[in-house]
Amino acid sequence: MICAGATAATRKGSFPSDEPLEPRSLTLAKAMRGMLRRADRVLTGPALRACQTAEALSLDASVDPTLADQNCGRWAGKSFDEVQALHPDEIVAWRTNPNAAPHGGESLAEIAQRAAGLMDRLIAERGHTIAVTHASVIRAAILHVLSAPLAAGWKIDIEPLSITDFRSDGRRWVLRACGVSAPKRASPRRD
Repeated sequence: MICAGATAATRKGSFPSDEPLEPRSLTLAKAMRGMLRRADRVLTGPALRACQTAEALSLDASVDPTLADQNCGRWAGKSFDEVQALHPDEIVAWRTNPNAAPHGGESLAEIAQRAAGLMDRLIAERGHTIAVTHASVIRAAILHVLSAPLAAGWKIDIEPLSITDFRSDGRRWVLRACGVSAPKRASPRRD
């Protein structure tokens, strides 16, 4: 799974809405092209930033709604600090109860259920899959593979354009690598 690149809003700590990638993310994604193995199938979430990331990586991806980012409802586009200042009890509920969705969107439990369904579907597929998605989905997939409680998701940091590598023998998943990041330099070294 590849985490979609950053947007101007996500760099500012805002809840995601459907904004385009920032120019630097496009450049970094293009620099990652040679890092990726050939894939038997490539999937992407429907958000603009996920589709733009797949395109910048030169991936011919099919849109899969299961890879959509968390629906943040009325918090979309607002900064965490802004929401916390206006609705501190809602933020506490969201951070402590995986079934809470005070923003009117998806709860963490709903994302976890969606990610588990995706992983259960993909385990039956032969070959290599690349999925361009979002930190919320990747965290939920990690928790599913590790059989970890949803509260542990708050302790997993998924950087934009990082790669999380899952492997399967057709019966079970293992987490092989997490957080492999894109090159920080967009151009080759000139020594």
